Amino acid sequence: MEPVIIIEKQIPFIKGVFDNVADVRYLSPDEITPEAMRDADALITRTRTRCNEQLLKDSKCQIIATATIGTDHIDIPYCTSRGIKVVNAPGCNAPAVAQYVMASILSTVNRPLDEITLGIVGVGHVGSIVDRWARGLGMKTLLCDPPRQAAEGDAGFVSLDHIAREADVITVHTPHNTSGEYATHHLITTEFLDKVERKPLIINSARGPITDTQSLLKALENGNISGVVIDCWENEPAISLPLLEKAFIATPHIAGYSKDGKIRATMAAIDAVSTHFGLPVKYTGALPHPVAETVTWEAIKSTYDPMADTIALKSAPQDFEYQRNNYRLRQEP
Repeated sequence: MEPVIIIEKQIPFIKGVFDNVADVRYLSPDEITPEAMRDADALITRTRTRCNEQLLKDSKCQIIATATIGTDHIDIPYCTSRGIKVVNAPGCNAPAVAQYVMASILSTVNRPLDEITLGIVGVGHVGSIVDRWARGLGMKTLLCDPPRQAAEGDAGFVSLDHIAREADVITVHTPHNTSGEYATHHLITTEFLDKVERKPLIINSARGPITDTQSLLKALENGNISGVVIDCWENEPAISLPLLEKAFIATPHIAGYSKDGKIRATMAAIDAVSTHFGLPVKYTGALPHPVAETVTWEAIKSTYDPMADTIALKSAPQDFEYQRNNYRLRQEP
C-alpha cells in the first residue's frame, strides 16, 4: 500500500518526485490540520507548520522531514514519545545566511573592512562560514560558542562579555533554546546591550526570539548600538512596526533563501522520506554549487543587495508572509 505523504506546497524542487510511488498531497501551511494529518504516513514541511500534539495526536505519521535547519517548530520530545522520526537539513542554507550577513555589513558599515571587529555568537554551520568569509575579507573575528567551548576547550573562543567590549558588529547564529544551560531565548537583551562599548551593529538572521525586541528599541533610542539588521523577528508575521521603522536592513525571514540552499534542503527531505519507506526515488534536478571557501566584496555585491528587500518590507509589512513565500531565490556567491 502506498504511503500517504503530505508536502507543504511552498517547498521548491519537490513537485512530482513522489507522485508515482505514494499518495501525495500538496497543502499550504494552514491546510495542514489534524484532519489532514489523520491518515498521513509522512510530512515534509517548513517552519510555519507547528508539529505538536495538537497536530499529530490522531495521526499515524511515522516521519517528519523539515526542509530547514531549525527544528523549533517541532515538539521533538512529543514526536519521540510517539515514535515519529524527525529529520532536518543541517547546514542547507548556511552559505546563503553568510551571504546575507556579509552583504548587510557591506551595506551599512562605512569603514574599511580591516578596521571591523566582527563578533560571532554561535559558530556552527552558519557561524563557521561567516567567520571564514569575514577573515578572508580582512575583518577580525571574535567567536563565542559556549557549547563548543565546553567540548573543545577555551582556545579560539571568547565570552559574550568580551564581544560586548570589542565588537563593532555582532551577529547571532545560535538555535533558539528556551531552557537549559545554553538557553538562547532573549540572549541579546538590555543586560547585554548595556555592556557594549563600540556602539555595534546588531544582526539577527538566526531566530527571532534570540534578540529581545524591546531591548533593541531601547538600545537604539539611547545610542548604545548604531543600528540593527533584522531578518528573523519575534512574533512573525506580526512583526514590530517600531523596530521595522528603525532597522537599517529589515527583511521577511529570507536570509537563507538561495536556490542552492533550497536544493540542499529538498534533497535532504527526499532522501530521508524515500529511505524510511524504501521508495525508489531520488532527487534528479540541478545540483547545488559547492560552498565557496572565500568570497570577494565584488562577489557579495553582485549576488545580493539587501536594500531592495528592505524597501519591499518597509513598504508593505502586512505582506510579510507573501513576500517570504514568493521570494525570488538568489544565487550564492
